[in-house]
Amino acid sequence: MNRPVPKIAEIAEIERRMLTIDAVVYSANLNATIYYKTSFIENVSVVATTIDYNKVKTFDLAAGRYFTPQECGVGNAVALIGSNIAMGIFHNEDPIGKKIKLKGKLIVVIGVFKAEGESMIGNSSDNNVLIPLKFAQSFAEVENDNVDPYIMVKAKKNVRTADLKDELTGIMRSIHRIKPEEDADFSLNEVSVLSGPIEKVFGVVGTVGWIIGAFSILVGGFGIANIMFVSVRERTSQIGIQKSLGAKNWFILMQFLSESVVLCLIGGVIGLLLDWVLVLIGNQFIDFGFILSASNISLGLTISILIGIISGFIPAYSAAQLDPVEAIRSN
Repeated sequence: MNRPVPKIAEIAEIERRMLTIDAVVYSANLNATIYYKTSFIENVSVVATTIDYNKVKTFDLAAGRYFTPQECGVGNAVALIGSNIAMGIFHNEDPIGKKIKLKGKLIVVIGVFKAEGESMIGNSSDNNVLIPLKFAQSFAEVENDNVDPYIMVKAKKNVRTADLKDELTGIMRSIHRIKPEEDADFSLNEVSVLSGPIEKVFGVVGTVGWIIGAFSILVGGFGIANIMFVSVRERTSQIGIQKSLGAKNWFILMQFLSESVVLCLIGGVIGLLLDWVLVLIGNQFIDFGFILSASNISLGLTISILIGIISGFIPAYSAAQLDPVEAIRSN
């Protein structure tokens, strides 16, 4: 079926008729080369949109501000740029207030998106330039298949997705004057439908990773325990001498526990370094970036400490309970 291109006028009808929506947005995607002084970036994704884009899409700004209703209504030459765009053409300069050139038009940068990293469903703002739809109409035809126009809506709080889809479907059929027995000439897509399968894949990968990690921790724990038992056996006479000189049981216990924890921490740090190297290598070949976050590092080190305590407790306790006379004689 040859589907009609979404029209800007349709968002006014949707907004007027629908009771379940909080915001409605018309957007179009343009490709352009962005210039600033002697720097330029080719094939930049330029998103032309209406004022409520910030209500429908979730994003944070690293600097600057969002459009005002007047800027969108009049079509001022202003833009928000992605973090990669800012770094690529401005380098270490502050982009706010600077003018970039797009399609022969000078545009003032009023905001910079906070870095998000690449997304598998292609909704990252890092490489985007956001401009008012009204301004885009001054140099491009935005109601055209070539710019992939689309309408986005956001439901009011506590409104079910199914109810929103039902109402929107009915209104769109009415706007397009589609008879009850005829098929719809439009489609409705949910973000959850696009991201759901990917989240399931990562969920399975995460579960498998935890299972493999648990077995690795178990094997590593037994390895540390064996090392500590050997250490206690080889240093039995030393332990006896320490106790004969007045060392308390808790001192011997803490001595071997600390050694066990240090061994595990060394292994944990080596593992984190290997992860960091793999992340760097992986990011060279995959479009979306892996991140070794501070929370992941903290979790890894915490698990290492816990495994050190658990694995080393029995050997340390057995060392602390040794009779000093028998321990010295064992030599």
